[in-house]
Amino acid sequence: MLATLSIRDIVLIDKLDLSFGAGFTVFTGETGAGKSIILDSLSLALGARGNSSLVRKGAQAAFVTASFEFPAAHPSSGMLREHALDDDGILILKRIQYADGKTKAFVNDTPVSTALLSKIGRALVEIHGQHDDRALLETSAHRHLLDQFGGLVREVQEVSRLWDSWRMLIAKAEKLQKGLEQTSREADYLTAACEELNMLAPQLGEEETLAAKRQAILATAKVRADLEEASQALSGPQFPAGKINSILRRLERGLTFRKL
Repeated sequence: MLATLSIRDIVLIDKLDLSFGAGFTVFTGETGAGKSIILDSLSLALGARGNSSLVRKGAQAAFVTASFEFPAAHPSSGMLREHALDDDGILILKRIQYADGKTKAFVNDTPVSTALLSKIGRALVEIHGQHDDRALLETSAHRHLLDQFGGLVREVQEVSRLWDSWRMLIAKAEKLQKGLEQTSREADYLTAACEELNMLAPQLGEEETLAAKRQAILATAKVRADLEEASQALSGPQFPAGKINSILRRLERGLTFRKL
């Protein structure tokens, strides 16, 4: 049941707070008195499409808050649990419409999408116009109407709860399976690395010995390259003295470095 409706800066309304009791409530008044504005405000809180024209002239934003009281078996309870929203028997829907066209939606002070707000709103309120019946024409509501007619609301909620629990367990199982696969891959890698290290049989101080051998190999390769260059210079058409002198100086520097 709609308990309260608070409107701020909507069209002509500066501030309006309404409380509703049990039973039938009627708004009456002449054309232009503001009845449609109240209905538009409620629709905005229920997830209807926003419009910057709803913001009162001179205001930066408009605010609408609607609170509902509902039994535990109400379909909106399942929606709240599904999206991890607070469910204590009181549901507060809030919508902010900014003058630049942007909107924000909240359910029990938690930011939500407009689509979710609209979904919850459809479960709470039916708006009947002169030429339409929103609930009967909304195909997504047909199954719920059938469940209500058959007295199966509690059973549907229990199945929904079990479904959510099952999906949660499936997700946990998949996460554990991925963890096992990752652990297996790491174990295979470590096993192969240990086998390779055992084959290499590293010894204490071997790293320094290997580094010295590597330096010797690199130096030998450099000398060989210099000698090949000298051979090409001697067999070439140009006078080789300058080239040979340069190669000799490099070789002498290398020998001096290796002696040090």
